[in-house]
Amino acid sequence: MQARIYRPAKTAMSSGTAKTKEWVLEYAPESPRDVDPLMGWTGSSDMNSQVRIRFETKEAAMRYAEDNGIEATVLEPKARKANVRPRGYGENFAPDRRGAWTH
Repeated sequence: MQARIYRPAKTAMSSGTAKTKEWVLEYAPESPRDVDPLMGWTGSSDMNSQVRIRFETKEAAMRYAEDNGIEATVLEPKARKANVRPRGYGENFAPDRRGAWTH
């Protein structure tokens, strides 16, 4: 069995970083998905595609894969630059604001 170990990225719908601290072991699909001809739904008989195991550290995930004979590929996360303004949100309402109010 093949799997990948990675840290999930933050969702596009929020600026928070919840659920991005843990490492995930996810199995690679063994068979392609098929389309039901009557309803048009996509499905698969591969049960391992539903398994996602979370770990505190990358080393714990690698140890689990090694102990269970899983061939795993580790995908390193890309570093994210912090988006912090010097004065923050309060700068929009500061009395000494220099720029014009735009909204």
